[in-house]
Amino acid sequence: MNYTSQKSLTYNPSLTRNIGNKALTIISALFAIISVLPLILVISYVLIKGGSYINLDTLILEPEPPGDDLLSAGGIGPAITGTFIMAVIASIISIPVGVGGGIYLAEYSKSGKFAKFIRFGSNVLAGVPSIIAGVFIYAIIVSTKILFGSMFSGIAGGISLSILMLPTIIKTTDEALKLVPNDMRRAAFGVGASKFTMITNITLPAAFSSISTGVLLALARAAGETAPLIFTALFSRYYITSFDDLFYEMGSLSVLIYNFALEPYEAQNQLAWAASFILVVVLLSLNILSRWIGTLGAFSKNKV
Repeated sequence: MNYTSQKSLTYNPSLTRNIGNKALTIISALFAIISVLPLILVISYVLIKGGSYINLDTLILEPEPPGDDLLSAGGIGPAITGTFIMAVIASIISIPVGVGGGIYLAEYSKSGKFAKFIRFGSNVLAGVPSIIAGVFIYAIIVSTKILFGSMFSGIAGGISLSILMLPTIIKTTDEALKLVPNDMRRAAFGVGASKFTMITNITLPAAFSSISTGVLLALARAAGETAPLIFTALFSRYYITSFDDLFYEMGSLSVLIYNFALEPYEAQNQLAWAASFILVVVLLSLNILSRWIGTLGAFSKNKV
């Protein structure tokens, strides 16, 4: 037997193909590092720069009118509260509608023409610029004063954010329910369960972790939006003290950053950096929480 052919099976780094393979590997790794480097730099700079201005007064005080005195800059408390309130309003609207729409697509309509139309519309809505959602709500709610005669309001801001959250929640719910094995559905029907009982007791609990991940990702996107809130909630320097305040201008972290970063005073610029720090921490926390829930759901499925 001729064993000389075995030499071709030995890795030879000097071969042209192996040199090319190593070069492509290095180039791909370099591009991967370059793609994530801006994210690392931006987050690191914001956390370091904004973190130096974080203290208790910054977190709880109301922002003062623009001035060149650091002691009169105030804080970002109302903006934190306003962001939370509008995120809650957006969640109250978008989560039931989005999850319900996803259930209809995955469990009832499935591959029908209407389902295809809804999926197409959801994909298109996901790519619509956020400012368009703001202009839309401005046209039908703010300019018409349909909310008890009020114009800019936290309610309008929450509605505009809910539009941005809807596509992600619908898509996630639809895909999550599709991943539930059909054997579980057949087993439920086999013991006499109705469609409603099967969905509420079998498929939804099985897809809960994936749906929760989608909801958190949608919330993270909405919490950092600025353009729709400029057209709907505008901005306020004051805390929400009653339910009626929801129908008036409301502050938010993103709009505070936009307003105060353009001020010629150092005090307001520092508040903008502090707000940036809080917003980045919130977004990172939501993304990490969504990944943890997704990992927990995958672990539970593997364990079963």
